[in-house]
Amino acid sequence: MSKEEINQSLKLFIVLSRAYRSINENVNKLIQTYGLNPTEFAVMELLYHKGDQPLQQIGGKILLASGSITYVVDKLEEKGYLKRVACPTDRRVTFAQITETGKEMIESIFPTHEARIHELMTELSSEEKETVIELVKKLGISAANK
Repeated sequence: MSKEEINQSLKLFIVLSRAYRSINENVNKLIQTYGLNPTEFAVMELLYHKGDQPLQQIGGKILLASGSITYVVDKLEEKGYLKRVACPTDRRVTFAQITETGKEMIESIFPTHEARIHELMTELSSEEKETVIELVKKLGISAANK
């Protein structure tokens, strides 16, 4: 591999990192206007779209350390957005379940959230988005297998 190829790889890494940071910061500012932090929003979005989740598995699904999940779930429970429910078949398992209040909250804010993400992506055409999705997915799968 040439020095030029190495520099190109480094540049790609920096461009991907900066783009992700810019988009993520923009979205996180909107999330904070809802009175949630990004992790709380991620948990609420997961429960809303995927249903009840074992507490032990939430961290892996939203890329968060398991120790932090207890804290986040406690905060969301205090706000009345979710509750803990014991598994009827395995006493070792506790599920996080969205409450009616939590469902109403996420239903009221999610359309604005998805519209904001769409707005941030409008710089790309549909074809360009599809290409980026394919290429970044290919890169991610490759990196995960190394």
